[in-house]
Amino acid sequence: MTTIGFQNHDHAACVSDTLARARAQCARDGLNLTPVRQRALEILLREHRALGAYDLLGHLAQDGLGHQPPVAYRALDFLVKAGFAHKIEALNAYIACAHPGADHAPAFLICRTCKSVAEADTAVGRGRLGDAARAAGFVIERTVVEAEGLCPACQDHG
Repeated sequence: MTTIGFQNHDHAACVSDTLARARAQCARDGLNLTPVRQRALEILLREHRALGAYDLLGHLAQDGLGHQPPVAYRALDFLVKAGFAHKIEALNAYIACAHPGADHAPAFLICRTCKSVAEADTAVGRGRLGDAARAAGFVIERTVVEAEGLCPACQDHG
């Protein structure tokens, strides 16, 4: 067992199940899940933490899949657009999506000490922000919600 966000889970099953779902979604949607893109997703899943593009590039280079930054950035761009990963703006880093294939509005809980990230699903359209948008005649297309604080492990050690 490893921690996903701040919860324990079967890490091996998480990685293999998510990779299988990604392959199936790409086949269904006509997306090209190249070896570099698949390996990038696998790395994000195995790490279960936010990685910068250069961190990812280091892993890809060790695997012989490229040494130039565009390799990592192209793979990350694909993963984000396909819904397999999210960019964590506060960290300028990327994390595997905890709910790939689901239409959701994630919020990210970022530990300021260990930098672990948990993905929480939000219902932006039904909350105060959704109410304010409707009152203004505005349609929300995308939100980025990131909260910084302390994860349970860092609270225990603090």
